[in-house]
Amino acid sequence: MKKAFVSLGAIAAIAIPMTAHAQSPTVLAWGTMFNIPNVATYKTPTAITLPEQVVEVGTSNSTEYALLTDGTVWAWGLGSMGQLGNGSTTVTATTPVEVAFPAGVTIASLATDAMPYNAALAIDTNGNVWGWGNNRTGALCQGGTNPQQYTTPVELPLHNVTLVAGASGHDLFDSNGSIYACGLFQNGSLGNGKTGLSFRPVPVTGMQNQNVVALVASSVDSGALLANGSYYDWGANTEYQLGIGPTPSQSNIPVLVPLRASVVQVAAGGDNTGNGSTIVKLSDGSYWGWGADSLGQLGDAGIANRAFPVQIFPPSGVSYSLLGVAGATSYGVTPTGAVYAWGQGSHYGIGTGNTANANSPVEVVNRGVTQMSTTAQDVLVLG
Repeated sequence: MKKAFVSLGAIAAIAIPMTAHAQSPTVLAWGTMFNIPNVATYKTPTAITLPEQVVEVGTSNSTEYALLTDGTVWAWGLGSMGQLGNGSTTVTATTPVEVAFPAGVTIASLATDAMPYNAALAIDTNGNVWGWGNNRTGALCQGGTNPQQYTTPVELPLHNVTLVAGASGHDLFDSNGSIYACGLFQNGSLGNGKTGLSFRPVPVTGMQNQNVVALVASSVDSGALLANGSYYDWGANTEYQLGIGPTPSQSNIPVLVPLRASVVQVAAGGDNTGNGSTIVKLSDGSYWGWGADSLGQLGDAGIANRAFPVQIFPPSGVSYSLLGVAGATSYGVTPTGAVYAWGQGSHYGIGTGNTANANSPVEVVNRGVTQMSTTAQDVLVLG
């Protein structure tokens, strides 16, 4: 500009065995792929059929991805910067094409939280991470001073990678138990105390040799959930994305978000500096959110940005086992696989067929969803 199932939103990724999820050859998509509203807009959940069973899904601002049981990855959407990964720069709105990994590479996990702007990331079965598409901000970590786009996957200079997340011009990786970042240091979103660009991985301050269970990213901020339930944010705070109050305007290093109990799930999103927000589930079963709320994306029936975490409530009798946050729309998946959405509706992100905003959750899918990936203005689910 998005697992323990800790997060699925413009939100976290972790290497999970392929047998961990329910499988189906069909996924459901809705919303607008950010750059091609006249080509790929799904007003309500729309079925996309893949060649084999799907075990994981991922989204970027312009393209959607599915990992199949055979370890191949398929993509559909915009391809103008190589983000389809098949060697072309064409558009395929609804017909998936296979991403062209080198011979012998089998993919184990996608960046389900989110992908960098017009780019994609995947982890293979050996813990190597691959990227393709836009690299103008250095998000694919290829070094040099004149980054190019890649129409087929290239290997990134990181090993033993278990977590990956990206958004806008930056991305995050857990490699050998430490967090690294590449790309645009916009508003401190790389977390190493600096601003600018990094075309190679840089260590995130204070996040070396940590037990990290989830990484999340939005357009101008980043986050990490540790195994002890602590959650850290860094980057912009223009819409109170950091959850620590109205000041400072940004943090170039991770800061601990004050919460009353340990965090067990996290989802973060935002596709520009004016709409970043985060939702978490705590160990006591409560849900909290902070950041941008002008479009109702926190689901607290308010339309004012929240500088500190505020409690939010699902509909009566409903709980969420998965959370997701896109650009300015949020989602919750129940234990039975029903999907609820709230927030911005102008790009059909709510999934009910109209463009009205929703200040409180509305049901979109009534059962069966086991995974979700949300980015910018589009949603992809597997059930």
